[in-house]
Amino acid sequence: MVSVKGKSNKLISDCPVCSGQLRVTHLKCSDCGTELSGEFVANEFARLPAEKLDFLRTFLACRGNLKEVEAALNISYPTVRGRLDQLLGALELSAAEVEDQREDDRAGVLEALERGELSVEEAEQRLRR
Repeated sequence: MVSVKGKSNKLISDCPVCSGQLRVTHLKCSDCGTELSGEFVANEFARLPAEKLDFLRTFLACRGNLKEVEAALNISYPTVRGRLDQLLGALELSAAEVEDQREDDRAGVLEALERGELSVEEAEQRLRR
């Protein structure tokens, strides 16, 4: 972020000329003044447009409950689902990838249980999450 008269500006990620992806090349500590130069890539969340980031914040504040997101944003349930799909697309995630990750997590819990690293109760708790 660039500091102008003590205020920080939001990191922009797209070139205003050609719409290509911008890279951060300079970082400075606001406390001690240490500076770093190089080429740093912003994470996928920093590259989200403001409206998708706002939706993500609401989604997280509502703990993923789509009905609560619907009420918080005063939009229909299908619109909430559509925006969630758009967010997943912007983050280059698909529902299948998310489900694959869940399956990997479940398999990891069961393997840890088999190895005796988890009790049955601990495994059960993790699987319910």
